[in-house]
Amino acid sequence: MTENRNMILAIALSLAVLLGWQYFVAGPRLQKAQIAEQSAQQQSAGQSAPADGKAAGGTTAEGGVAPTVGLNTTAAFVSREEALAKSPRVAIDTPELTGSISLSGARIDDLSLKLYHDTIEPTSPLVKLLNPFGTNDAYYAEFGFKAAAGGGVALPGAETVWTAPEGARLTPSTPVKLTWDNGAGLVFTREISVDDHVMFTVKDSVANNSATATTVYPYGLVTRYGTPQVPGTWVLHEGLLGVFGSEGLTEATYKSLKDSEGVKPAPVSTGWLGITDKYWATALIPDGGVNFQPRFSWALAGNIDTYQANYLRDPLQVPAGGSAVTETRLFAGAKTVARVDAYEKELGIVKFDRLIDWGWFYWITKPMFWLIDYLYKLVGNFGIAILLVTLIVKAIFFPLANKSYASMSKMKMLQPAMADIKAKYPDDKVKQQQETMELYKREKINPLAGCLPIVVQIPVFFSLYKVLYVTIEMRHAPFFGWIHDLSASDPTTIFNLFGLIPWTPPHMLMLGIWPIIMGITMFVQMKLNPTPPDPTQAMLFTYMPIVFTFMMASFPAGLVIYWSWNNSLSILQQSLIMKKHGVKIELFDNLKSTFAKKPKAG
Repeated sequence: MTENRNMILAIALSLAVLLGWQYFVAGPRLQKAQIAEQSAQQQSAGQSAPADGKAAGGTTAEGGVAPTVGLNTTAAFVSREEALAKSPRVAIDTPELTGSISLSGARIDDLSLKLYHDTIEPTSPLVKLLNPFGTNDAYYAEFGFKAAAGGGVALPGAETVWTAPEGARLTPSTPVKLTWDNGAGLVFTREISVDDHVMFTVKDSVANNSATATTVYPYGLVTRYGTPQVPGTWVLHEGLLGVFGSEGLTEATYKSLKDSEGVKPAPVSTGWLGITDKYWATALIPDGGVNFQPRFSWALAGNIDTYQANYLRDPLQVPAGGSAVTETRLFAGAKTVARVDAYEKELGIVKFDRLIDWGWFYWITKPMFWLIDYLYKLVGNFGIAILLVTLIVKAIFFPLANKSYASMSKMKMLQPAMADIKAKYPDDKVKQQQETMELYKREKINPLAGCLPIVVQIPVFFSLYKVLYVTIEMRHAPFFGWIHDLSASDPTTIFNLFGLIPWTPPHMLMLGIWPIIMGITMFVQMKLNPTPPDPTQAMLFTYMPIVFTFMMASFPAGLVIYWSWNNSLSILQQSLIMKKHGVKIELFDNLKSTFAKKPKAG
């Protein structure tokens, strides 16, 4: 009786994990977020009222009122082609990026990723990260200055047309210098450079040729029009995020910003902020040593949801006849683990690796990625790397699993004694329980041992799921045969005979080859154990692999392959231990009894 309860506990633990993932992960991931109706255009991000319509200014060190940075809600959208043609531009060309800088506002608002395509087809369009100002899906970075309240200083704004050298082209070896003269003694120079990867450096200098000192407030912002399609699940954060000094990581979803008055942490001198997608991100990294006020906000432009991550730095004093300089970096590209970690180390960006959502199990998820990535570099295939990781995990937990399976084998040897106890006290369940526990105590058997292999694998299972789901290295990573993307579910289904019938079933019927293999291995592993005497339990054990097969069908193929391989290794390990302890392997007898015709009652 106790053995049956332990098995039910093990099943319950497994079901709790997988049903939870199905409800919170797989199900929501299939739902498409509604994109707001598109009909408006932004005029100026950085010169109007804040997104929530309320004052965002604060008191400066001098006791004056600081300016605000916010969203404009006016609109008149055009196509991407028209928006690109409206402004003179400077081309961007690096080994990983292509696009252009708009000289109107000196915005970085046109960026595609050379190394990534929309689909697994190499001829599909490049992933577009940033879109030009003026489109209904605008997504761009902007830098500039705000004047002190009542200052009356002419500053470059969102519509200011900067001057670039003829034939200017931004490459890793050729920075671009843009200039603008306000006609009243202030000359602004913006030098934009980019490395071989995805990090821009924006260096702004202000030369004051007048006889009067002036004060300006440098700002930077990332603005996004429209709510992107996100899975809406806790397993992955997509939206606005930043790390602010000792406060650490701060995240805001698109929905939470719409339901609040924005996020405004305390001013800090170190940190970064931006907007992240599953695989891509745009992040501002102000130069350290000077306080800045970070802020996340939302507004409606027409009826389009618009989101912004911005910062406003402490005042920059520009003396008469002198100059002042401020610098900011912009990350805009794919969140590759090696590159993000390198930027954190080389540039001293505090907790920049949090740009990738490693989740609650950070301490195991990131090492799991490092191990898979290391093995991938050895074997050249992420699928093979996952199989090797499974062997390593099995080796780590080998002593625990051996102890568990040995305990289970001993429990099977005690079945005749347990049956005698049941026969001796047929109507006294309490006495049966007491005698059974005494039996376990005499034989030094832990009745919970059978649950341990399942429990200890839960963090490993989740961390592998996280690695497959959030890391771009797994995106479009092939295995063999029909698996061209380990981060996506098995594309085949038994309901069209794996492609032989020209029909695409609904998603709920997408039951591929690997999920079926997983279900078979789970079924075989369960049949290594004796059939429970209780008919209800026996039926539960019989149908549970079928339920799991359908549940796992929508999970990433890499995870299903891991689970199938893990089951196969467990079958081998359990069989060897049973043989070692002289326990009969009842696999074929159990299979026979499962499919045997049951006698009719009466």
